[in-house]
Amino acid sequence: AVYMCEVERHHPQVFQNQDKGSFSCLEEPLPAVVGVTYELCAGIVDKPDRSLEEIACEEVLEECGYRVPVTDLRRITSYRSGVGVAGSRQTLFYAEVTDQMRTGEGGGQPEEGELIEVVEIPLEDSMKFAYDETLPKTMGVIFSFMWFQNNIAPKLPKK
Repeated sequence: AVYMCEVERHHPQVFQNQDKGSFSCLEEPLPAVVGVTYELCAGIVDKPDRSLEEIACEEVLEECGYRVPVTDLRRITSYRSGVGVAGSRQTLFYAEVTDQMRTGEGGGQPEEGELIEVVEIPLEDSMKFAYDETLPKTMGVIFSFMWFQNNIAPKLPKK
């Protein structure tokens, strides 16, 4: 969706006077990186036999490569996203991970169209990252960084 928004912004003629079933090809397509965004680890809640916490732990393992026990999750809040389109409900959890909890590379499921690179943001750069408008990110990322700064960072040992 982000990529298509950039195509429309740079090449509005592609979407003008087109049938809904066909679009003209771009002579010079935009690089794929314009569709890449920074996001939180997430997943679809489609397993009725599992709790939100269990699904969250599965997603952390699949996407980030860390095995997090359900008991180590801290529920932060739930909120709505995509309110003008899907109105989906998001539940935000917090978990601390260590190198010992890493069991794989993460990266998601390429066969499901996932292209995931795990990115670590140093604590001292987190708010600069959150407010940098040149780095495409979701509101959930910004909110989670602000929540962390208000609730966890003050309790960390000072360097």
